[in-house]
Amino acid sequence: MHERSRRNRLLAGLALLCMGLVTLGISETAAQQQRRKAPPPVAKESPRGSEPNIKREQQPGARESVEADVSARNVAVTSSFNGTEIVIFGAIDGSQQPSAESGFYDVIVVVEGVPSRLVVRRKGNVAGLWLNIASATFDNVPSYYAVASTRPIDEVAPEEFRSLHGVGLKHLKYTPAVGQSHPLSSEDITEYRDAVMRLKRKEGLYLDRPYGVIFTGKSIFRASILLPANVTVGPFDTRVYLFREEKLLSRFTVRLTLEREGLERHLHAFAYRLPTLYGIVTVMIAVGAGLLASTVFRKASH
Repeated sequence: MHERSRRNRLLAGLALLCMGLVTLGISETAAQQQRRKAPPPVAKESPRGSEPNIKREQQPGARESVEADVSARNVAVTSSFNGTEIVIFGAIDGSQQPSAESGFYDVIVVVEGVPSRLVVRRKGNVAGLWLNIASATFDNVPSYYAVASTRPIDEVAPEEFRSLHGVGLKHLKYTPAVGQSHPLSSEDITEYRDAVMRLKRKEGLYLDRPYGVIFTGKSIFRASILLPANVTVGPFDTRVYLFREEKLLSRFTVRLTLEREGLERHLHAFAYRLPTLYGIVTVMIAVGAGLLASTVFRKASH
């Protein structure tokens, strides 16, 4: 009898712990599920934000210069983060454009996430089963990449410029890593690169938006870029290029950062700083939830 009482107290404690964690972790309320059907909200500044890196480059002899900013330089990512929309806006100092519709200038906006290593696997039919039969590893793969422009970028900037600065999806500079498990031919590299591009675009992490930059005045322009819910947290470099007749006049770079906040931030820090303890706690919660469910169903069956 005493053993059963002690077991019941243990189950009650584990149940309270599980309920507390579930209460903190569950954020998919009916209202939030309804918001998922609507367009993502425009990003707002995080209260923990700090001054980002800003860089301006003016081409020799150019009278015009571009100034730009983003709607939020620091975006909070919580457990209810369902993606957000970043608005890039700017103005041309010394603009000679007669009207917003004249097409006197062209603007390209590039938003690029942190590059990292990525492994791409190829599946094949082995004895009736689809298994991974080959793989390739690439370095410097951007976690996110979006390009928007006033016109298709091949009409705005020359091929040499796009290739040199990595402007446009086909000019991304991720390369095969050194020390591949199997040698890769040029055809293999092309095939794997296409697979990376296809998967990233399917996940909404690589975007190409010709005509995504619009002028709202003689010198004022704006563009909207969607950051999906599965985007990697970290810094994003936003580069704005100003062109006139395929000639670069000015360039402006500003950094925005996605930062974890709230429960998401604490759980991430806990998992990375104390991985062993995090694993033990996770197992305890799973065991407790199983015991609790077993007790509830046993009582319900009697």
